[in-house]
Amino acid sequence: SALLLGVIAFAGQIPTFILSPFAGVMLDKRSRHRTLILTQSLSMLHALVLAALVLSGHATVGGLVALALFIGVVNAFDIPARQSFIVEMIDRRDDLANALALHSTIFNGARLIGPTVAGLLIASAGEGFCFAVNALSFAPILYALLSMKIARKRALPPKTQNLFGEIGAGFRYAFGFAPIRFALALLALASVTGMSYAVLLPVFAKDVLGGGAHTLGFLVGASGLGALGAALHLASRKSLRGLVQNILVSIVLFGSCLSVFAVSRLFWVSLLLLAAAGYGMMTQMVSTNTMVQTVVEDDKRGRVMSLYTMALIGMSPFGSLLAGAMASRIGAPKTLFFGGLFCMLSPLLFAGQLKRITEEVEAAHAKIQITVDNSGANG
Repeated sequence: SALLLGVIAFAGQIPTFILSPFAGVMLDKRSRHRTLILTQSLSMLHALVLAALVLSGHATVGGLVALALFIGVVNAFDIPARQSFIVEMIDRRDDLANALALHSTIFNGARLIGPTVAGLLIASAGEGFCFAVNALSFAPILYALLSMKIARKRALPPKTQNLFGEIGAGFRYAFGFAPIRFALALLALASVTGMSYAVLLPVFAKDVLGGGAHTLGFLVGASGLGALGAALHLASRKSLRGLVQNILVSIVLFGSCLSVFAVSRLFWVSLLLLAAAGYGMMTQMVSTNTMVQTVVEDDKRGRVMSLYTMALIGMSPFGSLLAGAMASRIGAPKTLFFGGLFCMLSPLLFAGQLKRITEEVEAAHAKIQITVDNSGANG
């Protein structure tokens, strides 16, 4: 049932939108390392329960929705913890941009390889065995986390405010600082209007391009390859110069490719357009992450990265619902065309502030002694 698939996907994503601000406050007060050990342990438990239910034949729709909500709550803490923990794993801040890009490379490499491995496991041994292997995959992650020794301890902020007061302080800081406001706003707009294109890809594969499951696989693969290429390119960069321009160019590239893809009727053209769209999408995500992580104050990193998680993942359910509602009225091609167009034009919201934003980014980099033209960095 497409409806039940949508319900389960929504249940797994909406906790991120609701709980991320609370997670951010916690991450600014407590050890992100220990938080990750807990969240990864709970993720392993989730996978074990899912495998047990399927293997025993006791899986139900209600149980799957409950498990989706559970992992959604875990991810609301896990994702911002992972994002904000990266800075604690490196010795030199100059390497942060490369570390973030490598993180995205691993993520997109797994996104390409994982479904292929899962498909082979399901075909040969069934879904339950596939879920069991997924549960076991958390063991090396937990081993790595438990083996880490974090040299420096962060100074925790004074506990002078209540929970909602500290959430409010995080919002005021993020949206009062032009570079972070600019980056998060464009990411949220892209998430709602553009990144929901994945929901509509099955319609394009079948009804627009006249294909089937293999066509959808090629379309998803093309987008993933473009994203992986962008992550590899960004991982090799030796300079932080031009982050604002990267965000602007990438969101325009992403939106324009989606709009042209919406009117394309040639399969090979559609593949090229989705590869370019994936490149633009990943460039925006990594550039946004890098800019935010290199300008944010350490005592607010957890709260700001929780807002990043909200912008990237927490807005996705609303984008998916909007795309589905519009597609049912005006069709998938028009829905995606207008979504891409809005995405492409969204930088105009900040047209008069770009010089100020660029200057504030460079000033923040200078303040924490990050060289904007670090030609000697190894990455």
